[in-house]
Amino acid sequence: MSAVPAVTVVEPVMGTMVTVQVRGSATTAAAVRPRIDAAIAAVVARMQDDERVFSTYRPDSDVSLLRDGLRGLDDVDPRVREVEALCRRFRDDTAGVFDAWWRGWFDPTGVVKGWSVDAASALLLDVLALPGVEAAAVNAGGDMRLLRAPGSAHVWNVGVADPEDAAGVLSTIALADGAVATSGTAERGAHLIDPRSVRPVPGLVSATVVADTLTVADVWATVAAVSGIDDLDAVRSAPVTSGIVWADGRVRRWAGGIEIARFESLVDPSARAGETQQEHRSLR
Repeated sequence: MSAVPAVTVVEPVMGTMVTVQVRGSATTAAAVRPRIDAAIAAVVARMQDDERVFSTYRPDSDVSLLRDGLRGLDDVDPRVREVEALCRRFRDDTAGVFDAWWRGWFDPTGVVKGWSVDAASALLLDVLALPGVEAAAVNAGGDMRLLRAPGSAHVWNVGVADPEDAAGVLSTIALADGAVATSGTAERGAHLIDPRSVRPVPGLVSATVVADTLTVADVWATVAAVSGIDDLDAVRSAPVTSGIVWADGRVRRWAGGIEIARFESLVDPSARAGETQQEHRSLR
């Protein structure tokens, strides 16, 4: 673990709060701080520029101009074509459970945040080579890309929120390097849409996925949440490390395509019906 608190910057990007952390030892932190600060600023700037290109809320963004028929795919930022190709691949890989065209126009919202975090996190790789630096992370609204310096023993501990209890933890994940993403209805209500039926996902559901990249983790967490706790077929062959799905007091876990636990909660879901429902993912 780090000998000193992390160098941490928090900025609003893509409709959420993005936290960038770099952790190092007390004896070297001051010497390399200017380079750490510059790298963190570059991460934030990259994500802000991705927001400029991909925001569906800005009428002048490249994606909005494409949606409104004012530009063609060859006339917008090259990043749009890259993400568009990713979305086509994910639509095929998930048999349409993920579909960036379900509205009738191209909306890459479901993939672009994770993709942007992955791209921005690459700007921290040089920092990980600095003396004394142990680890770095980009946390975008609870979805995280975690990095560890070569030779470091640092481990990130990620708490997966109990969907029924904002102060509770459903599970804890110890991860040295990789990505964790959660999708569900606890915090934002029935905002998840099943593209196959064009209907909101009913009830309270939460899915957390661990993968090598946040692009993959984010998409497959959404797929797991949309598919529901009774259907893990969609995620068994997914290129993810492991995952956990919660719904109606039940939990199912899988790793490497194999289900490793299935049980019913001993807590009566109705006993918590009056509590505030909110997702919370912690990192320490």
